[in-house]
Amino acid sequence: MKSSTILHEISPDEITSCFHSIQKEIKDLRENLQPKEPTEFLTRNELAELLKCDISTIHNWTKRRILKAYGIGNRVLYKRNEIESMLIPLNGDFKGGQDE
Repeated sequence: MKSSTILHEISPDEITSCFHSIQKEIKDLRENLQPKEPTEFLTRNELAELLKCDISTIHNWTKRRILKAYGIGNRVLYKRNEIESMLIPLNGDFKGGQDE
């Protein structure tokens, strides 16, 4: 059996508004129903290797609250996505440094 909807006395603007609302709801559903990627945690040694710095630098940045550390038991861990989001482009404005 085929179902149909008959629209009476609805303006084209109202129909357009309904379609926009439906599109927004579909977009919200797609964003919220995406499978979540598990959080990747890094140890101090892994983070030092990733950032190409010494583990004492990681320790100092953690103490100065530049890096946000998480702990379980006696382990200190860092969220990879938080570390990556802290990196900012320098756009060639940076002068000096070890990599030159």
